[in-house]
Amino acid sequence: MTKDKGILIKNIYYMLSYAFSALRESAYEDIQKENFENIHNLFAAILSRGIGLQLKRGLYREYIERTEDLSVVRGKINIPGTLRRRAEQKLYVTCEHDELSENNLFNQILKSTVSLLLRESDVEEKYKKELKREMLYLASVDTISLVNVKWNHIRFQRNNRSYRMLLAVCQLLAEGVLLTTEAGDFRLASYIDEQPMNRLYEKFILEYYAREYARHIAGFSAEPARIYWQLDDGYAELLPVMKTDITLTYGNKVLIIDAKYYKRTLQKNFDVHSIHSANLYQIFTYVKNKDTELGNIPHEVAGMLLYAKTEEELYPDNSYRMSGNRISVKTLDLNREFAEIRRQLDNIACGYFGIDPGQQR
Repeated sequence: MTKDKGILIKNIYYMLSYAFSALRESAYEDIQKENFENIHNLFAAILSRGIGLQLKRGLYREYIERTEDLSVVRGKINIPGTLRRRAEQKLYVTCEHDELSENNLFNQILKSTVSLLLRESDVEEKYKKELKREMLYLASVDTISLVNVKWNHIRFQRNNRSYRMLLAVCQLLAEGVLLTTEAGDFRLASYIDEQPMNRLYEKFILEYYAREYARHIAGFSAEPARIYWQLDDGYAELLPVMKTDITLTYGNKVLIIDAKYYKRTLQKNFDVHSIHSANLYQIFTYVKNKDTELGNIPHEVAGMLLYAKTEEELYPDNSYRMSGNRISVKTLDLNREFAEIRRQLDNIACGYFGIDPGQQR
């Protein structure tokens, strides 16, 4: 089993399966049994299964505004266009109308991502064959430049929510694109970019605790939580919103986890390594405001910076007492078999909350 920037390729699949429940459907079961040599084969396998499922359900369609010259009126008449046609002595009416079409952003992203994978030399032929077959059903869909996609503007609703996981995979691939030729052709990078991977890492940890603990242990909760500034005068204008990546709560204990996926875990200044100061200030601020918010109710609040372990020789594994609260800085090794990753995450929750290992399952 190979790795990609310190992560076993198969573990990216497991992380996705926690982050997106769609990957737990039976159609994806075979993927768990495969050993992938590179990240492109993994994503090609996921997309080929996922697009196949989507084709069975039906491609998402939405109304697209069209303007065309017709012999009969359809929709709204475009007066300037119609007058031009009459001036040209053409007996057409220029009409504007809405048409339900598969040629929308969701399907354009799928087709454009598959086009990148089909050009990638290290994608196995069996996956390319499946993807080419499925692309026949997207013949009416345009390809677009994925570089220009505003991913954070995409909105899902009932009719297209089945695309959520597929587009997340497309984004991971698209944001790892590298410009490799003077002609401006794009080629997939051999790694996943830091920013989208950080989002996946954060969502994976949150959903792991939600699925493995909150569902099985009464009173246990795992959620991103809003923390309010504890102000002396109540004046909060211009203060930023505080929202945690992961807040675990059980009994009278709260553990706030800030998940970080960086190429370099520690900052370096004059050959001296230290924890990223902004990260430490942030988790300390979360903890102290949450601690004050709970007031006189018996409670305990702790914080943790949980970094994805890199290939650096030095990595943090420390715990500090700061103004009455425990702040830990730990690393999660993703370059292990998934059973070991589970053990690491279980040790965090069970160790802090005093839960008997295995109680959550």
